[in-house]
Amino acid sequence: MHSLQTETLSMPMEQPQQLNIEDGSKTQRAEWVLNSPEPPGLCHEIVSSIKSAVFPNGGKHSSSSTKQTRSTAAGVVSFLHGLFPILTWGRNYKATKFRNDLMAGLTLASLSIPQSIGYATLANLAPQYGLYTSVVPPLVYALMGSSREIAIGPVAVVSLLLSSMIENVVDPVANAVAYRKLVLTVTFFAGTFQFIFGLFRLGFLVDFLSHAAIVGFMGGAAIVIGLQQLKGLLGISHFTTKTDVVSVLEAVFRSLHHQWYPLNFVLGCSFLIFILFTRFIGRRNKKLFWLPAIAPLISVVLSTAIVFLTKADEHGVKIVKHIKRGLNPISAHELQFSGQHVGQAAKIGLVSAIVALTEAIAVGRSFASIRGYHLDGNKEMVAMGFMNIAGSLTSCYVATGSFSRTAVNFSAGCETVVSNIVMAIAVFLSLELLTRLLYFTPIAILASIILSALPGLIDIPEAYHIWKVDKMDFLACAGAFFGVLFASVEIGLVAAVTISFAKIILNSIRPSVEGLGKLPGTDIFCDINQYPMAIKTPGILIVRINSGLLCFANANFVRERIMKRVTEKDEEGKENSKERTQAVILDMSTVMNIDTSGICALQEVYNKLVSHNIHVRHKSFSM
Repeated sequence: MHSLQTETLSMPMEQPQQLNIEDGSKTQRAEWVLNSPEPPGLCHEIVSSIKSAVFPNGGKHSSSSTKQTRSTAAGVVSFLHGLFPILTWGRNYKATKFRNDLMAGLTLASLSIPQSIGYATLANLAPQYGLYTSVVPPLVYALMGSSREIAIGPVAVVSLLLSSMIENVVDPVANAVAYRKLVLTVTFFAGTFQFIFGLFRLGFLVDFLSHAAIVGFMGGAAIVIGLQQLKGLLGISHFTTKTDVVSVLEAVFRSLHHQWYPLNFVLGCSFLIFILFTRFIGRRNKKLFWLPAIAPLISVVLSTAIVFLTKADEHGVKIVKHIKRGLNPISAHELQFSGQHVGQAAKIGLVSAIVALTEAIAVGRSFASIRGYHLDGNKEMVAMGFMNIAGSLTSCYVATGSFSRTAVNFSAGCETVVSNIVMAIAVFLSLELLTRLLYFTPIAILASIILSALPGLIDIPEAYHIWKVDKMDFLACAGAFFGVLFASVEIGLVAAVTISFAKIILNSIRPSVEGLGKLPGTDIFCDINQYPMAIKTPGILIVRINSGLLCFANANFVRERIMKRVTEKDEEGKENSKERTQAVILDMSTVMNIDTSGICALQEVYNKLVSHNIHVRHKSFSM
């Protein structure tokens, strides 16, 4: 009863205070608007972004002096939980989940081992560097990453990107040691850029590569990678270092006039057909998902046994030969931060970081949406950055999420990133125990394994969908595709980004100014060009400005289009006075920002219309 009386007495005391605030003078309210508080400064924004990147709850802790020790401990715990998500979900990890992760990890390793060797050769590195990249980066990501399904390791597109850009700086054949050192340095820069992007919440930089550009880039890169594999598939010794389709085909036809060994082609095509056939079976029967996953490893084992037993290497079949045994050697001393190639290494590292992040985040989010959880892109960038920095110190090149291996990991029933740990341990055991057995592995088999993974990179239905939805987006897709195919990887990327920016600028400086009409039987107003059934209101012109920004770049264009609409309606209304424009309603619901040029343009429109006895109103309509 006492508490009820207290509440009853306090209510009359609170109501006058609320009324005083609500009934404040106009002068006071005007003061709040005209003399608004200063917005947060740059330092405050940077600190807030760092806190939100490393603290799960934004770093909001009690600062009371009586709770300072507890607050500091909570801050440390929150920091560790934000930096290492495994501390959060690891407490609820059960044996049933480990059983699923164990099977998924072993299945993943059976695919990762042959693919890693093949991608290392694509990057012009020794085979063991692909295996190294499947050990340390997955372990680091397992501690810091938040995606449960993503499979970390070397991928075809990044391997091609590194080989095509770095070989323009250092020849991998003439100076293999300098080439390897530059690859490791590029990896360090790529990891550093990725970490900075995540720490300062610069994920929008990755969005410069639009979805359409990625579709075109992946498709062009897949064809280039496939043509590059003709060297291993045909057993060609001397091949071009260029990546464009014309140079590659010229090198192939030129090599056919010299001595080449058909056994390489027969062996490679035979196992390529075998891998594709197992994939077909796996798609028809979902219970046999493991069959296409282990098909590359079976191909390596069988082909190696065939070459060893038949001594086919003495009859022209090219083999891998020596693969260095043991765990990743420390490579910190091989990083080069001085010399003439540092600037180029940083540039290549930036491009590699963006491409790797784009692929990894796209893969991670697609599978996270299937499982129904959210993936924080900025935290993924921090994890990817740490992963590649650690990789550069342990003889790894740029690693990211692989779509094909992630799909296998998902199909195998993975529960958490422990599957990456299992895969890394399996690859490590292979480095310790199986490298001698891979001596007779045919290079044609590695080429066939890479070729079998390429169809997933070419998405023709998606390209057709882009064409149907947005022609300018398709132009960016085509620019990336043909740029990679007929010029180089970097030119394809530049073409895609340039077209995407041109689209943004064009839409900004020439926004559409639409005439609106009312749909019959509704209160909805739509573009009369898109909806011919929309009814115009006699004597009233309704115009919508489709731009989020009305500024100096488009103000004159918008003004001219509005006046043109008024003139056209007046021309239509010469025969019927009722159709003559009596009022103009501007729908500016999409305009979020306006500068002084935009204000001047609207003032000119207003003055001209008023001088012609036309009323002007601003109104927003629901769409």
